[in-house]
Amino acid sequence: MNQKRFFTLHMNFKYLFTSLLLPFYGFANLTLPAFFSSSMVLQQNSTVKIWGSGKTSEPISITTSWNQKKYTSKVDVYGKWTMEIETPIYGGPYEIKISGYNEIVLKDILIGEVWVVSGQSNMEWSAASGIENAEAEVQKANFPELRLFTVNHSTANSPQNNLSGDWKICTPESMRNFSAIGYYFAKHIYESIQVPVGIINTSWGGTPAEAWTPEESIKADAVLLKDALSLKEVPWGPVKTAVIYNAMVAPLAGLKIKGFLWYQGESNVSNAAHYDKLLNTLINSWRKAWGEELPFYYVQIAPYKYGNPEEGVVLRNAQRMAENTSTTAMVTISDIGNIDDIHPRNKKDVGIRLGNAALKNLYSAYKGEISGPKLLLYESKKGQITLFFDTQELKCDKNCMNNFEIADTSGEFRKASVRIKSNTIVLTNSKISYPVFARFEWNNTAEASLKNNQGLPASAFITDNWWQFKNY
Repeated sequence: MNQKRFFTLHMNFKYLFTSLLLPFYGFANLTLPAFFSSSMVLQQNSTVKIWGSGKTSEPISITTSWNQKKYTSKVDVYGKWTMEIETPIYGGPYEIKISGYNEIVLKDILIGEVWVVSGQSNMEWSAASGIENAEAEVQKANFPELRLFTVNHSTANSPQNNLSGDWKICTPESMRNFSAIGYYFAKHIYESIQVPVGIINTSWGGTPAEAWTPEESIKADAVLLKDALSLKEVPWGPVKTAVIYNAMVAPLAGLKIKGFLWYQGESNVSNAAHYDKLLNTLINSWRKAWGEELPFYYVQIAPYKYGNPEEGVVLRNAQRMAENTSTTAMVTISDIGNIDDIHPRNKKDVGIRLGNAALKNLYSAYKGEISGPKLLLYESKKGQITLFFDTQELKCDKNCMNNFEIADTSGEFRKASVRIKSNTIVLTNSKISYPVFARFEWNNTAEASLKNNQGLPASAFITDNWWQFKNY
């Protein structure tokens, strides 16, 4: 057989073989977002939406092994499909079979509680990054009932339909590089209520909240837009409005979850005065994307030696002021930070405090306090200011007595004498006849000095009437 004839026969056979396969490859395009995969956790006792893409008019069916129920739909003219399935009370492992022109079988699925954790480096920080007792904690991290999903860093100029990442069973190997706070939170929830927990970690160190907020939400507020445009580019992460949200949050919107955890703020100290508005905008925009008033629990940043004298405490006060709904909670960590390290290594207590907020508010499995003393209101009159707190047992140590200041309308703050009675603190200074402003721990590095009977610290604060006179 000459070379030319051999080549002709070879090409004819290749064409025939390819033609036979075309019906399979041409239609085998049923796909799912990355977070619908084997080893995932689905929210228990809920209506859960599952979606994907396929060929227009392709019939799609979903069969769930926990009840053998079959759900059907078809791909729309845009190549998309979506279905809602009912999940039982926690348990597993289960399987889900998704069929179209091809078939996908998702195995080892647990039904339990699903949380999204997000923020910058302190949320992203892992055992491998360096936490307290890192190696000992890693070796203990064998929890088949915990499932961990890390979203890979990515940006986009418009909202995306998918992202990159995968589910992993919690083992020492997978825990080592996962969000330490996310892990400790999940472990605390699991050990308290014995329900599987899935954690989706979508975090990026050194990034401002603007990058995590939808563009239309920032543009709708002139103050936030001005702040966003003032952010300077940095080499370690994006600062442009919405570019992280579009790639690392928007694809998750619609996934049935229990709630959000957030730890961020260090990259917003340059525009700290408006962070309360920014955080509330982010929270509301995420809830709008999910179509639910989902719980949102966040961490107040710790005291640290920031470059400007008050930018860190202004940010912490703004975080305090942002907490304003029954489904929002802030945990304070001024007692477990490190003023010399912007990445405090005690991540375990942070995760436990966030877990206690969820256990108390959502699971009725914790009866203690979830935050330190909160300032409810204040009263100014001749010679004194009285501060009213939400707890009857205020623990004010020696440093606490030195951390209160008051001022009259001149704005010149002076150290105050402190008198504590039940849930009130009365502040006076013989040189100020009519004090109208009060502040507490008002510097970047002041650490916890006012606590409740559980040892949880109060936030630094300045009375909100101060903003009428000075704008940071």
